[in-house]
This record gives sequence, C-alpha cells and structure tokens, in this order.
Amino acid sequence: MKKIIFLSLLIASMTSCMSTKTTVGTFKEETGNEYVYDKGKQVYLFWGIMPIGRTNISTPADGSCEVITKIRLIDIALSACTGGIVTIQSVKVKDKRAEK
Repeated sequence: MKKIIFLSLLIASMTSCMSTKTTVGTFKEETGNEYVYDKGKQVYLFWGIMPIGRTNISTPADGSCEVITKIRLIDIALSACTGGIVTIQSVKVKDKRAEK
C-alpha cells in the first residue's frame, strides 16, 4: 500500500515540470476575465520525437493570449499503456474579456 501511495505522489509531482505557460502580446497587462479561447491535443510518436500532424488551434485576432501546454494524467496513462510509443500533449489558449 505504501508503494502505491509513494508512486502516486511521485507521478503527481512530476507533472508540474511538464507544463509551460507562454504569454503573447499584452496579455499580462490587459484587464478582464480570463476564458478558454480554444484547446486541442498534439500527438507524438516514439516518446515525443516525431509529431503526428500539427494541431490547428485558433488564436485571438489581436494576438494577445496565453498558451498553456501540459501533459495531463490521462495523457500519462495513455503513454504508459503504449510504452511511450504514443504521447499526447494538451494545448489551451486563454484570452481576456473586457469587463463591462
């Protein structure tokens, strides 16, 4: 039982290093409520070496947004089931709505 708890904590602690947040334009300076503009998944083969196509995720017309990429627990589970042959990365684009 202790091994399962330790392994779960170990996996949960490693997922934070597999995420990035990139701000584009004046996203940080803008005021308003954040919302998810678009999201998608990027699929890779052979432990992330070769991407399968490119995910077409739309971005706001003004170009000001935040792009978040992360490997979620379900993505890790799929990668583990395939021995790392197939890896998925979640991509999310956030924008801000002007306050009324």
